[in-house]
Amino acid sequence: QVQLVESGGGLVQAGGSLRLSCAASGRTFTSGRTFSNYAMGWFRQAPGEEREFVGSIDWSGSSTYYADSVKGRFTISRDNAKNTVYLQMNSLKPEDTAVYYCAASAIRTGTYKSQGYNYWGQGTQVTVSS
Repeated sequence: QVQLVESGGGLVQAGGSLRLSCAASGRTFTSGRTFSNYAMGWFRQAPGEEREFVGSIDWSGSSTYYADSVKGRFTISRDNAKNTVYLQMNSLKPEDTAVYYCAASAIRTGTYKSQGYNYWGQGTQVTVSS
């Protein structure tokens, strides 16, 4: 069973930064080999809102894609040796407040569609105060 565990969420003032981590483990994520077969994505969901795409990174880490709302402020990276993907969030705004989820997709180039993801983490809360 694959597990994705997010960490790094918390409360931050507007204009501040946070870095989220998502560690992958489980039977099919061993020795860093299988993790590198998956693209990774970040999504978020605010209260009363639909889950929305934040960004994704391809299997190799060479290609990233971001939602317009976070472009230029958020950066996704991955360390395949550590089975971990990161979301660096800078210049945070109150509207970034949400539960953030990481997800793994067998579509190695990544996708913005939530249906394209096979595994999901449990989420981590990010709250940005004004």
